[in-house]
Amino acid sequence: METFNEFDSQAKVPAKNTGDIISHAFETYKGVVLYAIVTMILYLIISFIIQAISGFNSQAIYEEAMISGGQIDYLAIPGLKTYYAISSLFGLLLSPLFLGLIYISHKVNTKQQVSFSDLFYAYKENLINIIVYSLITGIILTIGFTACLIPGLLLMPLFFIGYPILIFEKASAIDAISKAFNIAKENYGTFLGVAVLSAIISFAGIILCGIGLLATAPFYLTAAYSLYIAFVGLPKQITYNP
Repeated sequence: METFNEFDSQAKVPAKNTGDIISHAFETYKGVVLYAIVTMILYLIISFIIQAISGFNSQAIYEEAMISGGQIDYLAIPGLKTYYAISSLFGLLLSPLFLGLIYISHKVNTKQQVSFSDLFYAYKENLINIIVYSLITGIILTIGFTACLIPGLLLMPLFFIGYPILIFEKASAIDAISKAFNIAKENYGTFLGVAVLSAIISFAGIILCGIGLLATAPFYLTAAYSLYIAFVGLPKQITYNP
């Protein structure tokens, strides 16, 4: 069992403003990026396997869309429904892997030794609630972004610190949604700024022919950690039972 308390003398806590939170996330992410790349590579490998199983050919669809000007009946695409069904299920099962990056962000910020096994921390702590939370918020945000981009962007900040709450407070999925929502609505401007900027930074890697996404895509998770400690404070204690 591993137990550690708050590291007042070593850990940094950003001020409650967008600039300081993003700056803190940048500094913290420097120690997280290697693990983020490993996580993204694992995710891509599984995505390729799912695509092979379903028979869905994303490259062929892209080429057809370019030729037809986007006039494609997506529901008639072979393997698409199977691909999305399987990938959605695995997306839920893989969400704790990405949340391990939040745990690693905390260890980096508190100057603790990090190991690759830390990526799997969320599979050992509060797993069911993490999956339920991912399912509920995933449905809400999908509806928001499908209806129009703007509703999705406006909803995103309301759930931004839900994952840190699940990890550090071991809250239930409903309690995490409630607490994240209540804190965000009282500080909506800052939460919106951090959410939008971290999303832009996360997708910035696409500039490097998409390869850079391996390094930048998970940035928003460290930003969520920085936002969490800015408004909630450093976790008082975490117990880890390997």
